[in-house]
Amino acid sequence: MQPSVSLTPKGLARWKSGHPWIYQSDVSAPKHLLGGEVVRVTDARGAFLGQAFYSRESKITLRWLAWNDRPIDEAYFRERIIAADALRKELFPGETTYRLIHGEADGIPGLVVDRYGDYLSLQLLVPGTEKRKELIADVLESVLRPKGIMNRSDPGVRALEGLAPEKGVLRGSVPPTVPYREGPIEFRADLLNGQKTGAFLDQRENHLMAAQYTQGEALDCFSYLGGFALQLARRASRVTAVEISEAACTNLNANAQLNGLKNVDIVNANAFDYLRDQVDEGKKYDTVVIDPPSFAKNKSAIEAAKRGYKELNLRAMMLLKPGGFLISASCTYHVDEATFEALLDSAAADAKRRVQIIERRGASRDHPVLAGLRETRYLKCFVLRVL
Repeated sequence: MQPSVSLTPKGLARWKSGHPWIYQSDVSAPKHLLGGEVVRVTDARGAFLGQAFYSRESKITLRWLAWNDRPIDEAYFRERIIAADALRKELFPGETTYRLIHGEADGIPGLVVDRYGDYLSLQLLVPGTEKRKELIADVLESVLRPKGIMNRSDPGVRALEGLAPEKGVLRGSVPPTVPYREGPIEFRADLLNGQKTGAFLDQRENHLMAAQYTQGEALDCFSYLGGFALQLARRASRVTAVEISEAACTNLNANAQLNGLKNVDIVNANAFDYLRDQVDEGKKYDTVVIDPPSFAKNKSAIEAAKRGYKELNLRAMMLLKPGGFLISASCTYHVDEATFEALLDSAAADAKRRVQIIERRGASRDHPVLAGLRETRYLKCFVLRVL
């Protein structure tokens, strides 16, 4: 018999508002539940409200699955995966690299699946998906026929769910690096040891966009595999790519050579230090990209994150020639778009530069934002022009 949980009045109001997460304090659940179950959700009087994944350890106890009482079985996951893949094929016809499943936004909370051509890389982030790992892999193999599926269930958020990290090949075989394309540029991604599932696919459309604003000499900070740098190199006279990881610098260099790009200078350095030194030397650029990793994993780190973003963007604005473009991004959820824009305004004032906002952008369209769940709108990307 399917277990049931009931909501407090506060939880009921949140559920009815459409938010797919209900917190532990607003749920009454049987003590025998271990986590990972699909539960019936009711109000205090027992009236059926829908179904959700149940998590015992997490503060987020319920994650919405359905308003009705349909079975959450293989057919459910197959329908969701086929629908998600159809959307990506409509958005990116002919392409084979994209975020296939984006958690709640595609109706499967706690599941991320990225496609890199013939290979898939997934993350199982909650007990509900972890306990259905083999079922999900079966459906993915049936629908997409990949040569291999990599399990990259190693993000720290799994610990909040009482889950240990996992990393390794789940199905088939996966080579040390796999090819993928972003427009005219080809990359190699390490699905086992690379960042996230292997690469930062959420910036793919922003990578391509950046080339449109590129001219003259360009600087790309936090380059990683060269997502921005190699697109800039298509139009810039010279690109300096700054990356603190030696391994990433090696991979970046390999990607530049793969594409025959000889105008990319790779600097293994701390971007904060490099920007400060460039300002002190009086260096000027036509285009600057600032795309750092997340600076705040929790609320206690927000103020430090804000200081970091302001310092980076202040120095970037000081380095730009009149008419130069700054592409500045933040993937820190705890720094929302309004706060990030205010930091850019403050940086411009301190740099004594007049700055135009040309574009406000987010993650690529294969990372849809679920209405009612602001947490899925984490990436901000601004295109700015210095007067």
